[in-house]
Amino acid sequence: MVKFSKANAKIEALKEVPSLQKYLKGKKVYSFDLLSGYSCPFAKQCLSKATVNDEGKRKIKDGPDTEFRCFSASQEVQYTNVYNLRKNNYDALRGLDVKEMVKEILSAMPKDMGVCRIHVAGDFFNEDYFYAWLVVANLNPHILFYAYTKSLRYWIANMDFVNERPNFVLTASYGGREDGLIGSHNLRSAKVVFSEQEAYSQNLEIDHDDSHAADPAKKNDDFALLIHGTQPKGSEAAVALKELKGKGSYSRKKKVAA
Repeated sequence: MVKFSKANAKIEALKEVPSLQKYLKGKKVYSFDLLSGYSCPFAKQCLSKATVNDEGKRKIKDGPDTEFRCFSASQEVQYTNVYNLRKNNYDALRGLDVKEMVKEILSAMPKDMGVCRIHVAGDFFNEDYFYAWLVVANLNPHILFYAYTKSLRYWIANMDFVNERPNFVLTASYGGREDGLIGSHNLRSAKVVFSEQEAYSQNLEIDHDDSHAADPAKKNDDFALLIHGTQPKGSEAAVALKELKGKGSYSRKKKVAA
């Protein structure tokens, strides 16, 4: 059986965003996660995986074009319970048809869920799985579902259905193998930047608390994300992260501005 995860420090902060209160009155924020990299068919610049050797030990493996390491893959190397939960979800769903996936997701959905981030880790690994989440959103109009994705072809193939779901908010994530589809189909997007100045130069606001990503009122506004997570030693991403002095990280102690 698949499992949802309680909010991490970043998405938990959505409780402080006024525009989301209609979804969160008496409810909570959750995420649904899959194994990073393995479930990301179109990842490129952020492609990383937690690999397991013959002794059962995990280590990080970056892709050939990785420019910034996937933070969730690093989590899966560090934390056994996180790795096991995400692997279980991925293994449980990838052999199912749409109807079976919908049933599996609905059966695991927390009764007090008001907002769900689809994939703090992972992505839509095929079109059936993408469509399954659209069905789940359609059946639960009182819950807000939102996701970053590089699986752009599935979004485009189901564009009309996506647009009919006000509680299903998507963000195209730059750094994938099909980035060209973002501009050609006018998809709302997010870019990982290495500095605040880089975001400013591209006229992009930085989303520190997922409020840009989740808020339906901002579903047409592009934005930036500061580099975060553990980066390869000596890489440009690692140097940038050090210079940010923690601005790209998320702490449960941080307060979110309204």
